[in-house]
Amino acid sequence: MTIDAASLRATTAAARPRTRRQRSTAASIGLHAALAVASLIAVFPVFWVLVISFKPDAKAIDRTPALFADSTLDNYWNVLSGTKGAFLSWFGNSVLIAALTTVLGVLLAATTAYSLSRFRFPGRGWLLLSFLVVQMFPFAVLIVPLYNILLTLGLQGSALGLVLVYCSTAIPFCTYMLKGYFDGIPGEIDEAGRVDGLSPFGVFWRLVLPLARPGLAVTAFYSFIVAWSEVAFASAFLSAEDRSKTLAVGLQVFVQQNRAEWGHLAAASVLVAIPAVIVFYLVQRFLVGGLTAGSVKS
Repeated sequence: MTIDAASLRATTAAARPRTRRQRSTAASIGLHAALAVASLIAVFPVFWVLVISFKPDAKAIDRTPALFADSTLDNYWNVLSGTKGAFLSWFGNSVLIAALTTVLGVLLAATTAYSLSRFRFPGRGWLLLSFLVVQMFPFAVLIVPLYNILLTLGLQGSALGLVLVYCSTAIPFCTYMLKGYFDGIPGEIDEAGRVDGLSPFGVFWRLVLPLARPGLAVTAFYSFIVAWSEVAFASAFLSAEDRSKTLAVGLQVFVQQNRAEWGHLAAASVLVAIPAVIVFYLVQRFLVGGLTAGSVKS
């Protein structure tokens, strides 16, 4: 008796249990439809802010809005020219504070994480626990004690004081992230560097840091976003002068108690988002690897 080869393959395929990677056509269609709907829900608010940014203030909240009717660049021109708020001054303040927070925060977090990963010293466990405890406190609880500290140091109302505050909130998370990444780098690299005559800092700077670029990219992006988009600390610790504000705080001038300039607010929001998008684009190829490595090591 002969058995048809096609029938044998069909019978074998039917008898083989379905693995997790195999889905039915209906399940695949449902999954992709759900992902498409979720993507639209996530993208639509951003798209609508972009649309409103080209509308006059009176048309921005029209009950029957049209996508391209009455579109104009006046909102962007008014924001950038200083007619509506000191946007360029806010932008300069935000760039300075975010850059200092990123550089200082990543440098301190990297050196701390490396020492916690490679060395055993008294108080190491308590130091790690303190970083974890700091992350438990909401920002609102920390405003009063931090305000008193900055007032005592004479840094209240200055950009440097705000940078130190942002570092105090970013460094604990960055340290935990980088420690997990450093734990994944073999210790033999450190030993080889010391055999070649490098000091401990030389091993860290010349050998370990280049291997930790994905982790550094994640922590740099986190530090930048913390300083770029934060509002509560910037409102409490910076001077009340209009030109001393950061972008996140300056946007409040477009929404007052008796008026709301939604078109100008949307235009300014788009301009604020552009630097964050650029930074994300520069580091995005490192983000997945850095987050994965830092999350699975202890």
